[in-house]
Amino acid sequence: MRFHTRKWIKPQDLNPNGTLFGGRLLEWIDEEAALYAIIQLENSRTVTKFMSEIDFKSSAREGDIIEIGMDVVKFGNASITLRSEVRNKMTREVIITIERIVMVSLDENGKAKPHGKTKIEYVKDRLKD
Repeated sequence: MRFHTRKWIKPQDLNPNGTLFGGRLLEWIDEEAALYAIIQLENSRTVTKFMSEIDFKSSAREGDIIEIGMDVVKFGNASITLRSEVRNKMTREVIITIERIVMVSLDENGKAKPHGKTKIEYVKDRLKD
């Protein structure tokens, strides 16, 4: 699992119980998945198609630092399937896991567009060409 993004839990991120609001966390995960997929597929017209079961394992409180991780599960013809895990940066306790997030590459008409990718590519390697 590669952890790319960290978030600091602030008062505006909390629910009435004083813990991290699940909807806020899902927003952050969706954004991270989109950014990851856009970079991998090299297409800014990449959208979320599907998220599998979401498993909240623990929570976070104000002042906690969390980190959002993404791994590629598979490359499809016009899609990329990711797995996500969010954990507390300091304790390493897992907060949430999502086994499948399917992101789809679109053309200018909003139709699925084959991307031709078969493996993870790193920007630093693309710059060598």
